[in-house]
Amino acid sequence: MFTDYKKLPDNSRVWIYQSNREFTNKEIDFISTKAEMFINSWTRHGDNLKGSFTIKYNQFLVLAVDESFNNVSGCSIDSSVRFVQEIEKELGVDLMDKMNITFKDNEHINLVTLADFQKFAKEQKITSETIVFNNLVNTKVDFENHWEVPANQSWHKRFLV
Repeated sequence: MFTDYKKLPDNSRVWIYQSNREFTNKEIDFISTKAEMFINSWTRHGDNLKGSFTIKYNQFLVLAVDESFNNVSGCSIDSSVRFVQEIEKELGVDLMDKMNITFKDNEHINLVTLADFQKFAKEQKITSETIVFNNLVNTKVDFENHWEVPANQSWHKRFLV
């Protein structure tokens, strides 16, 4: 059951999928249509889930579920992963590679491999103040307040010099 993202409670569960490239406007329209259709049919053992999505920086797809309405199950999570894999196939993008790291350079979003991120940190091209995207947050409130943070306030800090 699709609902507006802004209307979901703060404790809603989120999953963040970062693309290996920016989406075009046409692709955003495509994803938005497909996501709304998916969420309208998303269930947990036959019971509707109340969910939504948002797209940030034309590069991040965020799925969200209001677990105070119905909890997600392993099967419902699996179906969301299949949905994301369908988007990947349709658009020729990679949304599942957890070994890619994104960070900001002024307003530019950079996506690099974990190895390159470590190298840049060692060379101090990435510092404790570099804004990183912590895709491990798992609630809407954490997404909105702790997703874009300085590297020293995220799991990324382990790579800093």
